[in-house]
Amino acid sequence: MESFRAYRIDRGDDGVIADFSTLTLDDLTKGEVVVRVSHSTINYKDALAATGAGAILRRYPLNGGIDLAGVVETSGHEDFEPGQPVLATGSGLSETLDGGYSEFARLPADVLVPIPDGMTAVEAMQIGTAGFTAALAIHRMEQNGQRPEDGPVVVTGATGGVGSLAIDMLAGRGYEAVAVTGKADEEAYLREIGARRILVREQVDLGKRPLEKAQWAGAIDNLGGDYLAWLTRTVQYGGNIASIGLAASHKLQTTVMPFILRAVCLLGINSVETPRDLRLAVWKRIAGDLKPGSLDRIGHTTISFDDLPGAFEAYLEGKVTGRVVVAIAAQE
Repeated sequence: MESFRAYRIDRGDDGVIADFSTLTLDDLTKGEVVVRVSHSTINYKDALAATGAGAILRRYPLNGGIDLAGVVETSGHEDFEPGQPVLATGSGLSETLDGGYSEFARLPADVLVPIPDGMTAVEAMQIGTAGFTAALAIHRMEQNGQRPEDGPVVVTGATGGVGSLAIDMLAGRGYEAVAVTGKADEEAYLREIGARRILVREQVDLGKRPLEKAQWAGAIDNLGGDYLAWLTRTVQYGGNIASIGLAASHKLQTTVMPFILRAVCLLGINSVETPRDLRLAVWKRIAGDLKPGSLDRIGHTTISFDDLPGAFEAYLEGKVTGRVVVAIAAQE
């Protein structure tokens, strides 16, 4: 290829600038494998990066997009061959490496994952970083003893990408998934993807005591702040809390009481720097026992590459439900 189109993020005197650019491979960050990108997706992190609302990029300029799926164009690594379907999620994309908002990407081999058999590129992006993060949380919780028979697992930020896919995966594994959401009008959606109970966030009594009544066997938290503190006080003996996000706050004010009296375990989930062996194991589970059952309902929206710039604001305003796939290659 001589040149191709990418959505590139740079920094100028007045802040972040993001727009379509025409590039060649020489403009891209280094890597052994060139991927012809067919699809990407939008995550909250992508919206922060493209609008400058958050300091995501560690170098400029870079192509946006922390996720991509496509096929290998050329490879200088023995693990990948031309025509092979691959995906990449996180792993430094749109932070230190050029990301998926580009018709071609050049990446180190160790950030690429073969798309599992039976999974399409669209499905891989309906899952994306959000689904990988949800699956990683469940995987870590189960490594630490979480089981469906222990009782309900509560998921905060339930209508977002991570929350939606976590509920779907938990339900598929036999857990009683409880959704906490700020969107009271999304009850039908949440029940459709597997939630057994729905709590409206503003109606939740967070309490103030070091320990409140134990309600949950475990939790997956996208919010942080007061809601994560509430979870530490309300998870039962030996339960796990997977901390994934900070949509409400990066602060956590709690006591040691839940940890030393109820043996509650707080598990930090970092999907970006996940070691490759663990990344491959989690994707194997995503294609197996954690395979989402409501993927078309959760990832119900696909937009064109041209429509990408106008899609970010809704993420910053918290108006997006589920997942949005971006068709990078023109669809025939």
